[in-house]
Parts: sequence; C-alpha cells; structure tokens
Amino acid sequence: MDKRTFIKNTSLLGLSSLISFQSLSKVIDSVSDISSKELAKNEDFWQHIRNGYNLKPDYINLENGYYCIQPKVILESYINHVREINLQGAYYMRTVQFDNKNKMAAKLAELAGCQKDELIITRNTTESLDMIISGQDWNNGDEAVMAQQDYGAMLDMFDQISKRFGVINKVISIPNHPTSDEEIVELYANAITPKTKLLMVCHMINITGQILPVRKICDMAHSRGIKVLVDGAHAFAHIQFKIADLNCDYYGCSLHKWLSVPLGAGFLYVKKENIKSTWPLFAENEHKQDDILHLNHTGTIPVHTDLTISDAIDFYNMIGGERKEERLRFLQNYWTNKVRNLPNVILNTPADSKRSCAIANVGIKNMKPSLLAETLLSKYKIYTVAIDGKGVQGCRITPNVYTTTDELNQLVKAITELSNQ
Repeated sequence: MDKRTFIKNTSLLGLSSLISFQSLSKVIDSVSDISSKELAKNEDFWQHIRNGYNLKPDYINLENGYYCIQPKVILESYINHVREINLQGAYYMRTVQFDNKNKMAAKLAELAGCQKDELIITRNTTESLDMIISGQDWNNGDEAVMAQQDYGAMLDMFDQISKRFGVINKVISIPNHPTSDEEIVELYANAITPKTKLLMVCHMINITGQILPVRKICDMAHSRGIKVLVDGAHAFAHIQFKIADLNCDYYGCSLHKWLSVPLGAGFLYVKKENIKSTWPLFAENEHKQDDILHLNHTGTIPVHTDLTISDAIDFYNMIGGERKEERLRFLQNYWTNKVRNLPNVILNTPADSKRSCAIANVGIKNMKPSLLAETLLSKYKIYTVAIDGKGVQGCRITPNVYTTTDELNQLVKAITELSNQ
C-alpha cells in the first residue's frame, strides 16, 4: 500500500481518534497488507499512533527507557478501573480481587510464553529479582556471578547477601562492542567455579541497550549446574521472545516500561522446579511451598493497576509485537546511522542491529555526560538521561512508538553541532 492509499483509507478516522480500541483496530486493519519492516518507515501510520498519546510539548521525550507513558486508550481504562474500585471499596477487595489478579497473571503468562502457574504479578523488576537473590539458601563461601553493567538495585542486593551470608560476588564487565556471542558467553563461563550457585544476566543492558545472548548463557550455565536469573526490565514487550525459549530459571521485569502499564506492576517467572526452594520476601502460610502464589504476598496493593495489565496487553497485541519491534529498531538505526561516524561522537551501543533495538547511548569526546544531557535539554529541548560509569560515558537515547523522524532529526542536528565544537 502506498502513502496516498494509506491516507485515503484512514482519513475518515481523524488524527486524534485513537481513544478507543475500536478506532485503533480500524487503523491497524488498514495496514494489514503492509510488512512490518515496510510499515516501520511509514510516518503517516505512526502519526496515527502518536495522536493516541497526550504528549508534553515542552520537550522531545527520548527517555522512555525509565517509564513508557500510557496511550490515551490505556489511560482511560486505568481511570475507569480506579473509579470502579473506589465505588466497590472493600467489597471488591474481599470478593474478586484475587480471582482477577490470577486472570491478569494468566494473560501475562500467555504473552510471556510460560505456564500460568510459573508467573506472579509483582510491583517491579527490583522486587522480582531481589526476591530471587535474597530467597536462595545461601551458605558462607557460595559464589554468585553478575556484570558490572547490571542494574544497581540488584547489585545492591548481592552486596547485602555478601555481608549477611558470606557470599562471594564475581563481577565481570561486558564490552560495549562485542565481536561475537561467544565472547560474552566466555566472560560468564570464566567466572564460574565449583562454588558458583547463581548467575544473573541482563536480557538488555539498561545503560546501552545491548541485547545479550541469554539462551547461550543459560545453556552454558546449566551444563555446569548453575541456575540463571534474567533481568528483563527493558526486553519484555520491546523485543519478541518467549521465556520458554530462553531456558532460564528465573525472569523478572517491570510492566511500566515497554508494555505501558501504569506504575506499580511487574512480573516474576520461576521455573516450576525452583518454586519450592525460593523464599518469599514476605512470609505467608496460606499456599503450599511449591505453589508460586506463596511468593506473591505483599499486602494491600493498587489493584486497579493490575486490572489495567489486560488493557495494555490488548493494545500491544493490536499494534503487534513484530510491528512494534521493527519500528523501534528503525528509529534507533535512523539516528545512530547518521551520527556514528561523526568526529568526536562515541556510540556505546553495538552497530549490529541484532544486538540492540530502541535504546542506544551516545557521547561526545571531552564532554561530561551530565553537561551533554543538560545542553540537549536547555538548548535543543531534548530530554535524555546521562550515564557516567561502568565503562559508559554518554546519554541514553530511548524513543518510543510515538517518536517521529522529525524529532530524531533534531537530535542528529544537536549531536552534529556539539561534535564540531
């Protein structure tokens, strides 16, 4: 379908009409015969998606890696859930609360590609992964393997168990530009000893966007009897995969990132055989120890957030995981290809498109990341986040599906000018 035909087919919908799933469905149906790769470059289609969001006009938001805001259709559903829960009050909490939470978990498990009795809804990635790190039966002298580039909250928990139980933490460093999967796998393999009990790996490194070969790392670790915990905070609903295909033991993520669920929800996957040996963060005796629900007691929670998970999954499925991933990768390559070879520009993300998707990190030689972020915002009205450490000096750039190439042209203009100063 060419540009003219697309515009004709969608003109009656209106550019600000995407406030219902019905209107979104009509837009999606109009491009059903276009391949995901071709559609990724179709600015007219993605303009329709963009107009389904309320966006702040003060700056170009290129920091979606922290929190992906909800499109209007999800936001309105969330507000309706808040109103309904407030109307029913304790009646809802004492009757169908847990049945509905289990339904949401089952729908998440289907999307994630695991069994519904292997997944629970948590509050975020930190809760999910810290439950596993702290929930092992650690002994003095046990070892754990992780990377310097892992998220700080998880490294803090490993530091805590080291102080509490005498666990030895083996910390490796992931190169920003690996030559092969095998180079990365070997780094983890070389850190393993007969005392290693748990290995943690990022599915996607949060500061650079590099995608790691998780399946190969898991297979290597399992061949040596080591369990693997995967940090999927930035991968779930960003790139396509099924947990079953990763062959990991544990997987945790936040849903307020790429699934665009309101703040306060994540999930934890635990392979069935590992459930019984995992200690929960909060004690409870209602469920058997081999039932994953015994890990899910956290007290009273914002149940309206849980209900919105279903709406967010519907939105994701309507756009399509393949379409979304192709668009996000196109946007990242669009700007990185224009600046990668500029003088004084440092790209901290691999050039191989298979090793990254939406997220990339860029720096300017002899310019502190904090100053770069400040300049991008004050002079060019572009909001990013500065990263300075762990072998990375630059700003993380994270577009979302509503980002336009015109906005990225502004980023390219800014980087080009700053690199010449």
